[in-house]
Amino acid sequence: MEQRVGDRETDFPLHLYHHGNNDRIYEIFGAHKMCADGQEGYMFRVWAPHAAGVSVVGDFNGWDASRNIMQRMVDNESFELFIPGLKEYDIYKYAIRTQDGKTVLKADPVGFHTETPPETASKLYDLEGYRWGDEAYLNGIYHRNIFTSPMNIYEVNLLSWKRHADGNYLSYRDLAAELVGYVKEMGYTHVEFMPVTEYPYDGSWGYQVTGYFAATSRLGTPKDLMYLIDCFHKAGIGVIVDWVPAHFPKDAHGLYEFDGQPLYESSQWDRMEHKSWGTRRFDYGRDEVVSFLISSACFFFDKFHVDGLRVDAVASMLYLDYDKRPGEWVPNIYGENKNLEAIAFLRRLNEAVFKRFPHALMIAEESTAWGLVTKPASVGGLGFNFKWNMGWMNDMLSYLSLNPFFRMGSHNKLTFSMMYAFSENYVLPISHDEVVHGKCSLINKMPGSYEDKFAGVRTFLGYMMAHPGKKLNFMGYEFGQFKEWDYHEGLEFFLRDNYELHGKLSVLVRELNEFYKNTPAFYEVEDSWAGFEWLAADDADRNIVSFIRRDKHGCEVLCLSCFSGTDAVDYLMGVNQKGKYKIIFCTDDKKYGGEGKLKRKTLTTVKKPSHGKQYSLRIDVPKFTTIYLVREPDAPVKHREQTAQKPVKN
Repeated sequence: MEQRVGDRETDFPLHLYHHGNNDRIYEIFGAHKMCADGQEGYMFRVWAPHAAGVSVVGDFNGWDASRNIMQRMVDNESFELFIPGLKEYDIYKYAIRTQDGKTVLKADPVGFHTETPPETASKLYDLEGYRWGDEAYLNGIYHRNIFTSPMNIYEVNLLSWKRHADGNYLSYRDLAAELVGYVKEMGYTHVEFMPVTEYPYDGSWGYQVTGYFAATSRLGTPKDLMYLIDCFHKAGIGVIVDWVPAHFPKDAHGLYEFDGQPLYESSQWDRMEHKSWGTRRFDYGRDEVVSFLISSACFFFDKFHVDGLRVDAVASMLYLDYDKRPGEWVPNIYGENKNLEAIAFLRRLNEAVFKRFPHALMIAEESTAWGLVTKPASVGGLGFNFKWNMGWMNDMLSYLSLNPFFRMGSHNKLTFSMMYAFSENYVLPISHDEVVHGKCSLINKMPGSYEDKFAGVRTFLGYMMAHPGKKLNFMGYEFGQFKEWDYHEGLEFFLRDNYELHGKLSVLVRELNEFYKNTPAFYEVEDSWAGFEWLAADDADRNIVSFIRRDKHGCEVLCLSCFSGTDAVDYLMGVNQKGKYKIIFCTDDKKYGGEGKLKRKTLTTVKKPSHGKQYSLRIDVPKFTTIYLVREPDAPVKHREQTAQKPVKN
């Protein structure tokens, strides 16, 4: 019988684990390289409370479950075994003998590396030894207030941003050579990866996870992913990753009925499955599952230096009746549809993450009107620091898809978001979900001619950048890819490089991104009306909105967006003060693909009341245009002069 190793070192962590208070189970569970009795090898530990027995199998023992039998640990629910002589990249699984006498082969729930799908075994891997070079970046974020700093996120699917000529993926290191420079040159502050945790089914895009501690091996090793993130940090770019604590797939090698019975999933009939997704729901009332998930979240901050997590499908966790008909769910003890265990889990998750990583970004994808998502648990909140504004997204995309002639009847979709803009800390997302499954790409949502579609995108992006809230857009929008996103292939960069309007849209996005970063009025005050004032919120007939954005010093930028298909000739825009106003950005500029109709760059107020103001500016507003203005001589923006540039090569 193999000698058991390390009881004293594991007793207290196991105690914390079983009480839902261990946020680093990856230090005890999984497979760890170590030396015992003078021999180098790997220590294996796994939690399987219902198992009659567990052994470690792999090529090293001919997959013979009778050879390397694990011993029960002091908790009588976990198993461990030290096997000498194994080497990095050896493959293994746990052979779990269930109570009914069957044997199931499972990948390691806390494994750090895996075979490349469709193969499913875990791989031995030593996470230690990577030499990080991002000290200066990490020191910088400790002195930054994320709420008053710019955040403009480029959402990326790493497997389909770009492909090699033969169709193969770019590796993590290939992406470090190409994607990092592109994101930097285009002026984004952050990049967000769709899930990088290991998953078996390509068509799930990573949202059906089997390896909560393993970066997908499709693109390389865990240290290769560390290198990619390190390169982003050296370039000054923050990294957010999608993380999926709501559900997991029913693949035989994964968490599904791990030891022969429901373990990570709930055993309650109404809480066990997401039927429409074909997946199992985590049991948030089980302390070990809480420790498992919180440890997975902390793992990516700790070992991979990520800046934040975008937490997927929060709404599906919060509601007992999510995607269920009457009779398919059981109310909680108060007769409500709230999942009390999930609420408690999310609060504990955020508290644990912020305790260890105070400057983390914890971003909820929550699609309902649930209150206090970004407020602390002490006041009844969930404890996130940002939430995706799905209401704004749905309203805007609905509005933009309308023929301009009919937009006047839906003008409130442009303005309603300001009724609740300061109730949470919002990210404005145009994500991957909005450019698939027949929803059309962003540019193809726009009505009208080929040229009108580009003008519509330019107008929208100008409006979005000026609207309160951090920004997120999915890859491909920046050069107007007409085709919907397809995870099987890379983006159509040839459009940007060979077609004028696509290339000029890329120039607009780059310069708009730089303008945003250099304009504190667009990001410093996003939690109150002190940073925003309507000028014209009700000009539905002309499809125009105008407003003021202010920074913390009171410096102002005036913003006007015209979503009409006709020019607004001799338009009066009310302003607070008399004087001269300079147009500092216009999406109709010829270098962006516009018509360049605005010849005068400086406007003088006229003594004519408009929009409740004593003075006005007279502007011939081009159709489908967003304009930014500042009052001279005290222009508040040290903006870089915008000059036409060639599209970025990547």
